[in-house]
Amino acid sequence: MKQMYGTECYIQSAGVKSDLEIDGFSIAVCQELGVELSRHKTRSFDEMENWGDDLSSFDLVLALSPASQRRALELTRVAHIDVEYWPILDPTGLGDDRDTRLARYRDARDQIIARLTERFGAARH
Repeated sequence: MKQMYGTECYIQSAGVKSDLEIDGFSIAVCQELGVELSRHKTRSFDEMENWGDDLSSFDLVLALSPASQRRALELTRVAHIDVEYWPILDPTGLGDDRDTRLARYRDARDQIIARLTERFGAARH
């Protein structure tokens, strides 16, 4: 999203839990599009708040899994923040070999890009 829309909006990525390292397959398929994830760290909603991001200052949470949707709704029940659930296929563990797994990760990446384009319009950067 940052690559597509730049500084037009403030964007943070968070999840239900934090593994601290981005999945290698995610890094590989994003790198194909010029998106560098290797230096990024994952963080949870709780860590995001602990690091100074006030969830009430956000307008929208995009949840990509049922678990993240539940957590987002729980965290935003006292603030006026829209939560949208985008059912993106979780590619983790799908495929018997590297090429098949990469294909599943590309599918998930492309689903996210399509949803972003549908929701926010064509990329501007």
